[in-house]
Amino acid sequence: MSETTAESSRRTFLGALSAGALAATAGIVVPAGAPSNLHAEPADETWLTKITGKHKQFYDAVSVNEGWALVFAMNYLDTNTATYSLKDSDISTVVGCRHFAIPMVFDDTIWAKYKLGEFAKVTDPQTKAPSVRNIYYHSKTGDMMFPQASVDKLMARGTQFTCCNVALTALSGLLGKGVGMAPDAAKKEWMAHLIPGTIVVPSGVLALGRAQEKGCTYCYAG
Repeated sequence: MSETTAESSRRTFLGALSAGALAATAGIVVPAGAPSNLHAEPADETWLTKITGKHKQFYDAVSVNEGWALVFAMNYLDTNTATYSLKDSDISTVVGCRHFAIPMVFDDTIWAKYKLGEFAKVTDPQTKAPSVRNIYYHSKTGDMMFPQASVDKLMARGTQFTCCNVALTALSGLLGKGVGMAPDAAKKEWMAHLIPGTIVVPSGVLALGRAQEKGCTYCYAG
């Protein structure tokens, strides 16, 4: 996929997101060419019951942004435990992946097949080419500036990850076209390759609002 094609795909993705948001809120027909399954999945909000820490923060990630949302969450955990002599279990952190940030919560199968590195402009430090693996999950030496902030390590410390269903549906449908997959089939495959423990939420902004209602402060993560 050339840079021009990637940019075109990103613009199409934005259009699909807009169409899906309108369809979800107004019941209108999604325009031709946009995925037809942008409805919200039944919400599992058990993740909200785990936001019980003395200190709570939500990291709003709208792009991969070199994994900085992960670093921010790690920094919040580290400085709270060091400053106040707390345990990780005393602190609640949620990384909310929406929009262009959702590639961070999918495994290598999806990165390779659907060329997420090209789409999200992520270069593999090992190959110097668009990444065909998720360098933010089970990171190798050199993958991240702070490898201790990888998704798996944060999950082990109690950080929760949410994935926007609207972005998931739009992006899987869009990139599915490039590999000959129907939108519904592509989404099913993406769902099967979410990083275990990731919570699919009806929309990223809905999850953000619900987390704030549970007492989370807000951190924009780029």
